[in-house]
Amino acid sequence: MFDLAPVSLWLEDYSGVKQLFDEWRSAGIVSLREYLEEDIERVRACSRRIRVIKVNRRTLSLFEADNLAHLVDNLDKIFRADMFKSHIEELVQLWDGNTEFGSNAVNYNLSGKRLDIQLKGTILPGHESRWDRVLVAIEDVTERETARRELAISETYSRGLFEHSPVSLWVEDFSAVKNLLDDVRRQGISNFRTFTDVHPEFIARCLSEIRVIDVNRHTLELFASPDKRTLLSNLGDVFREEMLDHFREQLIDLWNGKIFQQREVVNYSLAGDELHLHLQFSVLPGYEHDWSLVQVALTDITARKRAEAYLEYLGKHDVLTKLYNRSFYVDELNRLERKGPFPVTVVMIDLNGLKMANDQLGHAAGDALLRRAGEVLSKAVDKPSCAARIGGDEFALLMPGTDERDAKLVLESIENMLEVNNQFYTGLPLSFAMGLATSEPGERLEAVVRRADLRMYEAKRAYYASTERDRRA
Repeated sequence: MFDLAPVSLWLEDYSGVKQLFDEWRSAGIVSLREYLEEDIERVRACSRRIRVIKVNRRTLSLFEADNLAHLVDNLDKIFRADMFKSHIEELVQLWDGNTEFGSNAVNYNLSGKRLDIQLKGTILPGHESRWDRVLVAIEDVTERETARRELAISETYSRGLFEHSPVSLWVEDFSAVKNLLDDVRRQGISNFRTFTDVHPEFIARCLSEIRVIDVNRHTLELFASPDKRTLLSNLGDVFREEMLDHFREQLIDLWNGKIFQQREVVNYSLAGDELHLHLQFSVLPGYEHDWSLVQVALTDITARKRAEAYLEYLGKHDVLTKLYNRSFYVDELNRLERKGPFPVTVVMIDLNGLKMANDQLGHAAGDALLRRAGEVLSKAVDKPSCAARIGGDEFALLMPGTDERDAKLVLESIENMLEVNNQFYTGLPLSFAMGLATSEPGERLEAVVRRADLRMYEAKRAYYASTERDRRA
């Protein structure tokens, strides 16, 4: 049985080790571990006291030895320096009075191949006083330990990719959300969108059931959080009410079986900054049955959204006056033509004295007048009415659902604001020539604009007809 055992067996004599231990105890040694770690030669002295009596066939094949003598003559090749640390553990176990000892260690076969081993030793019954018969079993666990090391390397690599990813990564547990959706489905609900219309509180409940398992470093940087605990305890500040509409669409996709999703969402940092994010949601492979492991990747697109918003602003606004531009004015006029509400009042406005300012004082003075005009007209009307610069010194007000009486009140307000503006600014006075027209039933807005234009030119002629404002003078 000894010879044919499938594991490596060694019958050894440890009596020399026991004798050495007795000497050290007599010398007052108390902590064997400290004593051995002080001088590695003391470990070697213990090893030299061990005598190999016999080994089985598996031992010879494992260590590639021809026979016992061949094995014993080359023990220094089998037990190298990296064996001593584990050997200390075995010796300490014997020093402490145990009749059994064990360790995980590294040996080498005679061709130099590394062997990861699991060693277990037992002082055989009847030999406890002398330690002259010790059975040592060595199991080759190289394959297992190699797999463990490779797994550890893989985990370290994966963790590094997760922690140092340039996008925000969240690992979350959606299993409770899946249970809630399954419960709703079992109740016979087939149209989930209608269900959430009727029960909007269900969306908030699902959001509260998400469990965040982990986040990476970039997440903390993105959301301005000093650590994970702070972030996870303040998720209510991150996911505000604006998130519920996005989350509802996410739930509807999950209901329809879409476990990989992409969408744009809005979150907030702990500093209160609005974050526009591209969200990628993935139920990880192997977890499709319960959604207990989900990865959410968030890419910060705030700068892009700001640039898009600015480009959209430029497409609709005049840069100098901050009012709407001619393109927006034309589109809005066409929209009001189709949809109203009526009556629609149009006010055409011309900035008096712009050419004189440009000619005599330079374009900087003219630009200053235009900016002041924008300040006044932007405050003159509120949505759905709008003010637009439609030419060099030409402006227009579009006021849907406004009759002539209310429109005249707006013009009076503009005149008052002009007076205040001229008191605030020194230099050239700001002055408007204005013409007003309100649509009649069935009248095209194009005709309304012409009528307002004619009245504006009448006001402009009256402005220049006065003696002190005559341009020829």
